[in-house]
Amino acid sequence: MTDDHAPSALQSKIRSLAALDEGARQPESIAPESIAEEDAEARRLLALLASEGLLAHLVPKAHGGKTERVLNVTVCAIREALGYRYGPADVAFVMQGLGSAAIAASGSRDQKDAWLPRVARGESIAAIALTEPAAGSDLTAIATRARRDGDAYILDGEKTLISNAGLATFYTLFARTSDDPRRGVTAFIVEGGDPGFRVKERFRGLAAHPIGTLALERCRIPLSRRLGEEGEGIAIAVKVLDFFRPTVGAAAVGMARRALDETVRHVKSRRQFGAPLSELGGVKGMIADMATEIEAASLLVERAADAIDAGRGRTALESAMAKYMATETAQRVIDNAVQLRGGMGVIRGNVVERLYREIRALRIYEGASEVQKNIIAREILRAGGKLPTP
Repeated sequence: MTDDHAPSALQSKIRSLAALDEGARQPESIAPESIAEEDAEARRLLALLASEGLLAHLVPKAHGGKTERVLNVTVCAIREALGYRYGPADVAFVMQGLGSAAIAASGSRDQKDAWLPRVARGESIAAIALTEPAAGSDLTAIATRARRDGDAYILDGEKTLISNAGLATFYTLFARTSDDPRRGVTAFIVEGGDPGFRVKERFRGLAAHPIGTLALERCRIPLSRRLGEEGEGIAIAVKVLDFFRPTVGAAAVGMARRALDETVRHVKSRRQFGAPLSELGGVKGMIADMATEIEAASLLVERAADAIDAGRGRTALESAMAKYMATETAQRVIDNAVQLRGGMGVIRGNVVERLYREIRALRIYEGASEVQKNIIAREILRAGGKLPTP
């Protein structure tokens, strides 16, 4: 890896991008008044990330990327820096990876050639469509159907809470091709302009984030857009999620570090009862807890990323621990930051208020904290209580 592509160099590059959090300095961009404004901000960020070469770290070198294979350590470093600067930039970045990772891992040569270079250049916007009204963390509950019809598939169903809904050029979408709970789901590439595909609804969340519901009504796609073989969908999805879960933790660590920095500046300058807030014993205790928990979470993220890049086989435990610890820690840290900021901590335009809205979804998407605890317990029990070695 060249010096320019080293994680520390990438983080320094992101810190120097003055235009990155341009939207964060405008109240209307912190909470866009319309879906059109939300989409425009997402497109602006995607173009900036592409022009700086950051999106190219999400695809292999053979298809326009920076390194021979996508490195978890690198993606974590970028997400931590983006999370620190501006949450919507992190979302724009990671969706290119989540939406294209299945193609990189399981796609044919033609599929990789068609999509991955455009993802790296920001010319195609990616998304992943897993969640349904009755299928969230339980992938075996996916009900969207894909029926083979000659050299095509016809898809019928609904996907909801899909990031980049209506914004994406293509979606890695998972649908049922048989009634087998685990071997009956297959992955497909669905384009935004396919007949029978439409965006049914767009949602407004706590933080700026393009998200909505997709409807497929006799949506016909060619056989050439199936990813892998029939029945491999859940295995493909799990592989993608296991890879990206530590990077969710990295983004959370970045948000927590920003909250701590904002808090330290505030408590050293804010005077109450004749002294800076930083002189109060209770405040010192909160600062100590925040800093220590951030470092502990960061180490778990680093360990998971190293395990994945080293090819140590099954890394579900490390990935789950990293996501669970980092996102829960960041929520506590940011909540304390709001508390120490006082009334201004809940006023729009304040950094910690924005972080408070941005962090909440990270404890839910790509497997809620409760799901991560189940995975951790399952893996520990399966190993007879043995913890992973560094």
